[in-house]
Amino acid sequence: MTDVNHQIAAVRRRLGTRMLDAGDAHVLTIGQTHDAPVDDVWDAVTGPERISRWFLPVTGDLREGGHYRLEGDAGGTISSCDPPTSFTATWEFSGQVSWIEVSLAVEPAGTRLELVHICHVDDEMWEWFGPGAVGVGWDMALLGLARHLDAGAPADPADPAGAEGWTASDEGRRFVELSSDRWRLADVESGNDEPAARAAAARTAAVYTGDDAR
Repeated sequence: MTDVNHQIAAVRRRLGTRMLDAGDAHVLTIGQTHDAPVDDVWDAVTGPERISRWFLPVTGDLREGGHYRLEGDAGGTISSCDPPTSFTATWEFSGQVSWIEVSLAVEPAGTRLELVHICHVDDEMWEWFGPGAVGVGWDMALLGLARHLDAGAPADPADPAGAEGWTASDEGRRFVELSSDRWRLADVESGNDEPAARAAAARTAAVYTGDDAR
């Protein structure tokens, strides 16, 4: 079982911006190197049966130009696919459209996976919750993938109900708090004010753990 502290430390996070037709978009990049061959990692992140074991059940036509739907979550269109190195897709949720870019690269230590999420977020919402509102969810996804690749077994947060219960557990709460804090650091490194970044990270953690409802 992948240790929470080890997982948080193994992931690299950074923030940026990108100019799109609709204006500036936030860019979150998250990546991790896995001790696994590139073909295995590619199969884990593109094969529907394996995706359901570490992330969420997925349906659709999982090829370039096809549409996908994650159960209870996002859907979209697969814009490009270049096995076993990269794919891009739209990420459509609650009427909002954003974009993801996933790339794999062979390294001496294994296979590095990097995910870039490009999104337009309301300025007030971004100020209030910061990058962790998006980033913590991707941290949880990478934890699921790491546990799957390590053990070949479903991870704890592999379905919506399981994820909700897991984030309320001691281990889940610690993971969310550590992830939120790492996104706080990325926020500060990108130029945000430290007190504002810390407050936003605390609010995001409270949402994920359910403390905001108490």
